[in-house]
Formats: sequence, structure tokens, C-alpha cells
Amino acid sequence: MADLFAPDPETAPPVDEASRPLADRLRPAALDEVIGQSQLLGPQGSLRRMIATGRLGSLILWGPPGTGKTTVARLLAAETGYRFEQISAIFSGVADLKKVFERARMERTGGTQTLLFVDEIHRFNRAQQDSFLPVMENGTVILVGATTENPSFELNAALLSRAQVLRFESLNKDDLQQLLARAEALLENPLPLDEGARESLITLADGDGRAILGLVEEVYAATPAGEVLDAAALQSLVQRRAPIYDKAQDGHYNLISALHKTIRGSDPDAALYYFARMLDAGEDPMFLARRLIRMAVEDIGMADPQALPQTVAARDAYHMLGSPEGELALAQAVVYLASAPKSNAVYTAYKAAMALAKTSGSPMPPMAILNAPTKLMAAEGYNEGYIYDHDTPEGFSGQEYFPEKIGRQRFYAPVERGHEREIKKRLDYFERIRTRNREAGEG
Repeated sequence: MADLFAPDPETAPPVDEASRPLADRLRPAALDEVIGQSQLLGPQGSLRRMIATGRLGSLILWGPPGTGKTTVARLLAAETGYRFEQISAIFSGVADLKKVFERARMERTGGTQTLLFVDEIHRFNRAQQDSFLPVMENGTVILVGATTENPSFELNAALLSRAQVLRFESLNKDDLQQLLARAEALLENPLPLDEGARESLITLADGDGRAILGLVEEVYAATPAGEVLDAAALQSLVQRRAPIYDKAQDGHYNLISALHKTIRGSDPDAALYYFARMLDAGEDPMFLARRLIRMAVEDIGMADPQALPQTVAARDAYHMLGSPEGELALAQAVVYLASAPKSNAVYTAYKAAMALAKTSGSPMPPMAILNAPTKLMAAEGYNEGYIYDHDTPEGFSGQEYFPEKIGRQRFYAPVERGHEREIKKRLDYFERIRTRNREAGEG
């Protein structure tokens, strides 16, 4: 049945080429024209090798926006002679998928293979993702899904096991320069930007090819003939793109990981950079405060016992001052932690003690250290033989506190850094007394 709302090709007005978005007008017509992704599309790239075999399997294209995922999917279909069909997980449900699968089955009976491109595939729920499995297994469709989120977290294991994940990278500076040159050639008009503004435009794009072409259109539309913009004028014209950062997904986890590792690695400058990036992207300062407190006890611990009070004080200062004044208190905590001596001895000791506690059952502590609040308990030997440490010359009795069934354990091993160096001296001193007392008892 004819589409009643489709324009009549005989009477429809011609499409005005100049009215199409620049990104659409510059869309590559062949894989050789794609900018970037050389790891996939270069002579030894994985996609090139697939095409050379003449057999294309299901794929998950994972990468930031504006890196060419949709374009590459279309061109793969053209290169392999497959019928291309595209849906978006945002606007499609189970009923839509059934229709798509049925069309693919009909086409296959006529000898035509369907490449089904699913944009934002991570938006489908688990049941919807499962619906792809039968048609992938029997060859009804070759699935090519695109996602900006980490497939390991967002896609079913069963779906991932049937598809190869290909990582798309953000466009680098040279890629974006090449894209600008193509735009200028198409429009036959150099960008009205000086060198500094051109560099600034590339920075604003943040590796997103579609975004930079949108900015180019803004620049052309708002700049009078003969005017050349510097970096400050460009910033004023296009305002500012918000950094690409989803607080619930990959960007969030990548940056907090970078912050934690730079603090652990004692690099205050890099730590401040990642801290500032997270704040600039809209991260909750209280999330950062909580993470800093965690870092204080995990990576510094007793090497600098002031690390924990510093981070707690920074959190309280932020509560009192709010934003932006309170952010300086958190920044101070970042620098303090990054420049502090490091030790994970308490963290390691706690994990070891917890592991033993989970597996040792419930052995009785030594009777000597159990109180005897009743005559019966005293008669049973509770508290018998307990030595009050303050009554000894060294203030340390050296008696055994572990259950006899377990025997003496060593969890905490202080390092030779910061305050833990002094703790180590003290514990070594206590161990010498313990050994002396044990040898005296044996003698």
C-alpha cells in the first residue's frame, strides 16, 4: 500500500542542499572517506579484515558521540551489499522489533541479508535485548548496535557473547583539523577565525565531529563578512559546550578512577586537574568529599593519621561555605592526600582480619581476658591469670589475646614511611618483650 503522506516525486519541491545540516552534507560516501578510527578502518583494521573475508558478524560499536558509529554502520551495509535498516532504542519497543524481524525474514527468503543498526542499544531493557538472540543465531539479521556506554555494564552477557565489541575513539586534533578543512572546501569559504580561535574551536568540540560541525555553522551564521574572530570572541559567540560527562556512567567512573590513582601516585597537580574536571562537569561535591575520605583511610592510613581529619574537615567546610567557596577546602584535601606519605597497611590488615573472621568459626577468646561478673564465672576460670598492662614496667604485658585454636596472627605490617615508621618501631619493641617473656616462660 502506498504511503499517503509521502511526497509525490513529480510535484515535490527539490531539496535545498544548502539547508541540510553541515554534518549531513559532509557524511562520507565510502569507508575511505571516514575521518579517524584508523584502528578499525586502516589497512590492518579489524573492520577492513572482516570486509575482506566477505563475511560480516554482529557488532557492538562503542564510543563517544560524534565519532562516526552511524556512518560506519551504513557504509558497512553498502560495502557488503546488505540491506540497511535503522531503529533507535529510544523510540522503539517490542512491537517495532517484531515488525523489523519479520521484514528481515521476508527479505532473507528472497536472498537479501539485513544489517540492522540499533542506535543507543543500551536503552533497551534486558528482555528487549534478549529478543535479538534468536534472530542473531539463525542469521535473520546481522546486528550492529551503537552505544556510548560501557557494554560490559549495559548489555546482556548473552548478547555480548554473540557480537564483537569495537571501540570508537574520540577524534583527535588532526582529525578535527581535517574535518574543518573539508567543511571549508565544501562551503568554499575559509573559517573567519584566527589561529588561536581555530585551536579553541577544536578544544570546544571535545573530540566530537558532529559537534565541531555544528559550531562551524554557528560561526559562519553569526560572523559578518570580513570579520575574523579571536579566541575570546569565539568563546563569547558560541558560549560553551558542557563537557561530555554522564554522572551515572563511564565518564564518571573514568574520572574518579583517575583522581584516585593520581592521589595514590602522589601527583597533586594531576589530582587537582581531575578534581577540577569533575567539578566543572557538574559532579556532586559531596560525592568527591566521600571519596577523599575513603582515600585517606585506604591509601594513607596511619602513615599520616591527620589525613582522615583533614578530609572530614574539608567535607564540613564545604557544608558550611557551599559552592564555590567550599570547593577550595576540598581542593586543599586533594593536595594534602596527594602529597602525604602512603600506606595501605591498615587496609590490607583489615581485609585479612575480615577474611579470617569469616572462616574461623566462633572460637572462645582466652579465659584470662574475659570478665568474671559472677561467682560462677570466676569459679570457671574467667579472668584468671589476666595481667593488667599498667602494672608492668613497660606498660605492656605481652600476653596472648588470640583464641588458642587460631594462634597468634600478623595482619598489620606498618611501612617505613611517615608516621608508620614510628608505629613500626613501637610494635617491634613490643614484639621483643613478647619474645623475652615467652623465652622466660619456656626456661
